[in-house]
Amino acid sequence: MLSQEENELLTRVGPGTPAGELLRRYWQPAALAEELPSGGAPLPVRLLGEDLVLFRDQQGQPGLLGIHCSHRGADLSYGRLEDGGLRCIYHGWLYDVQGRCLEQPGEPAGSTFNERIRHPAYPCREVGGMILTYMGPGEPPVVPAYEFLMADDEHRFNTKFFQNCNYVQGNEGNLDPTHNSFLHNFSLDDPGDGCPTLETEETEYGVRIYAIRRLGEGSAAVEDGENYVKVTNFVLPNISTISGDRDGHGAHWHVPIDDTHHWKYHITFRRTNPVDQRARGGGRSPLTPDYHLVRNASNRYMQDRSEMTQSFSGIGRDFQAQDSCVIEGAGPIQDRTQEHFGYTDRGIIAARKVLLRAIREVHAGREAPHVIRDPNANTTFMVTARADAVPAGIHWSNYWEKGLQRATRSS
Repeated sequence: MLSQEENELLTRVGPGTPAGELLRRYWQPAALAEELPSGGAPLPVRLLGEDLVLFRDQQGQPGLLGIHCSHRGADLSYGRLEDGGLRCIYHGWLYDVQGRCLEQPGEPAGSTFNERIRHPAYPCREVGGMILTYMGPGEPPVVPAYEFLMADDEHRFNTKFFQNCNYVQGNEGNLDPTHNSFLHNFSLDDPGDGCPTLETEETEYGVRIYAIRRLGEGSAAVEDGENYVKVTNFVLPNISTISGDRDGHGAHWHVPIDDTHHWKYHITFRRTNPVDQRARGGGRSPLTPDYHLVRNASNRYMQDRSEMTQSFSGIGRDFQAQDSCVIEGAGPIQDRTQEHFGYTDRGIIAARKVLLRAIREVHAGREAPHVIRDPNANTTFMVTARADAVPAGIHWSNYWEKGLQRATRSS
């Protein structure tokens, strides 16, 4: 349970808010690269409570500008892509990706007025099938070399989902391994993974969560006496990596649109094998052309009560709709003063502690944790996640540290 003050501290993301200032110290997705094809129209986006326009100049370089022209406030998403930038259709003011005003056709010959205009602009990088932006002060940090960002298209698939709630409750849904045995249980004859032993540890990037299950006689997956361990990571400030198998993992990046809406960027990564076609087709989560789930609150997520004799939720085999149902059902911003934590919430408790501390550190004027400045220190293999059987007699935490190093360094 949090105080109202702590809940506000976590969830308010607009300019000048403590959480908003923390989030702005990191690279954040502004869009999927597929949303901004070469020669495509400018894209209006709302990010961290700011209205912006994303575009590509004639060289293909992405730029992110304040959406309202510095002259008279016209909407630049209707602008013309020409002459090295984005030109407002109201009076022809031309901006480049850095926010410099290159031309003001209505001004007298010889005027230098354009040189005094600096339009709001944020640097962008196209990495891993996404367009990332840095909205913080000073020089941008290094883009983290996460495996899911550095992989080629064959070994990575990206999509995103609109979620009608605050980003924190979206991300916290990733940090609760036990809910898989209930919300995502598709066969009531199979109890699923049951209640695992949960352990957490703070890391330089956030929190690592271990779900350990003792598997003994009768298990088809492992030998008697082995531990089955799933590793999930909370990566500051708004990413989770989710265990898949030895060959890769999923990443969920919860990016605030504003205080009460966010985009969940879903990345599937495989280290050696290509991503399978089912994942490339969106898995079991049908989407509208604008990345909204077909199953949503307006149709009660198409829950079929008769199906609940077979599956726990009655919401098909659609993981994303199931997750959206429970996190959106908590309200636009969950009231955390009314919750009652149990054993299954250990990962969430640890992640909140780390996130609140990071918010306060930045608010006090210190550097945000897990911001990478030195390219030579850009080694992020430990944020990967795996699920595997750990041989009896070997401690699971030491096993995973060595196993993750071997897996990523040999790829």
